[in-house]
Amino acid sequence: MIITISTTQNPATDLGFLLHKHPDRYQTFDVPYGKADVFYPEASAERCTAALTLHLDPVALARAKSGNSPDGYVNDRIYAANSHLSVAIAEVFSNALKGRSQERQELADAVIPLECTVESLPCKGGEEFVREIFEPLGYQLTLESHALTDLPDETESSGYYTLHLAGTIRLQDLLSHLYVLLPVMDNDKHYYVGSDEVEKLVRLGGQWLAGHPKQDVITRRYLRYRRGLENEAAALLQRADDAPELAAGDTETPDAAPLANESDLEKPLRLADQRTQAILETLRQLAPKSVIDLGCGEGRLIARLVKEPDFEKIAGMEVSPYRLERTRRRLGASSHSKQPVELLHGSLTYRDQRMNGFDAAIAMEVIEHIDPPRLDAFAEVIFGQAQPKSLLVTTPNAEYNTLFETLSAGKFRHRDHRFEWTRQEFQDWAQTTDEKYGYRVSFQGIGPEHETHGSPTQMGVFTR
Repeated sequence: MIITISTTQNPATDLGFLLHKHPDRYQTFDVPYGKADVFYPEASAERCTAALTLHLDPVALARAKSGNSPDGYVNDRIYAANSHLSVAIAEVFSNALKGRSQERQELADAVIPLECTVESLPCKGGEEFVREIFEPLGYQLTLESHALTDLPDETESSGYYTLHLAGTIRLQDLLSHLYVLLPVMDNDKHYYVGSDEVEKLVRLGGQWLAGHPKQDVITRRYLRYRRGLENEAAALLQRADDAPELAAGDTETPDAAPLANESDLEKPLRLADQRTQAILETLRQLAPKSVIDLGCGEGRLIARLVKEPDFEKIAGMEVSPYRLERTRRRLGASSHSKQPVELLHGSLTYRDQRMNGFDAAIAMEVIEHIDPPRLDAFAEVIFGQAQPKSLLVTTPNAEYNTLFETLSAGKFRHRDHRFEWTRQEFQDWAQTTDEKYGYRVSFQGIGPEHETHGSPTQMGVFTR
């Protein structure tokens, strides 16, 4: 069985940094019941392709599955892309699956054009099911069905497909989608499914599965119809669904020309970096001694806050325990932290005394991930109970979306956004909120400003 991953992001050979596999080397790895080879059939600055081939030992596989029963030797496992390939991806591309790149972390965090082909992929559910689980993730999908035989009068589908995916995403996201969905399509696994599979599902799928329209079916198949595990996973995914996630391609452009997508905003400075810089500059003016990052995600902003010598107390709150763990690892790898950071597991729509008493609070790209009926609860918790002296809120400016050529009318910049406000809508909400809770609010744009559509990000600074 074989899977190929290609990119045209110039220089395309940077794919080797992302996969931690050099394009000039042919490498072989031991995996359960066989070996995996990694090589590059093409490697140029314009286009680079990495191939992973999996070779299973049919005798070892059959004996492990069914002892000496002759039935165990007659199956499709050594030819079909299934959970064995999923495990091989995790073992051979482990750092890429975790989103790590020692040499080029900024590249691992970026969205790039990627194409992927998986050969001999079984799917119990047919082409419609394949589209239902992959297309909501933003892929352009092509599916080639294989007939049972090559005889002209026998065209019945064998249930095996060649899958082609194309999209502009992070490599980490592509690999996590494949890891989870390959065994889901096959509706089988070659190993025992226990409680540790719930942790893997939420860790690798929580950021995209929580809002997936086929979440229930994917979870059920992945966990092999074990009801207790399904319920546990559903509860964890519900909490992860509250977790804010920045679009990886949320970057900026130096002019206001029409943009192909949000990733084209990357020249010369990423919009995510401009947001962080605007927040830091505003905090320096406000001069707080204690700061809490609400919805801190994986700790990118906190990693900048700890470099500021005037902040005596720093905290972050996040609903996803897995993102908190990534924040801990991020901070643990940093040599700049001069003060301890308190990381809190909790929701921003439920009262929590641990949020009280901070001079400044930050909600960077958070509120658009909250269901509109729950915004009142968010306001009551933050403004009514926590009552920071100042609160910085950033959110996308929906008016700017018209500059994205591929963002059709009514579509949001990120699949997990519940809404995106115009500047007037944001100001109306902010002014109603500050009047209710005794705050004053001022507004500013972040990113390149268009004379008609404004800036891509808008920020409200609440003070009392």
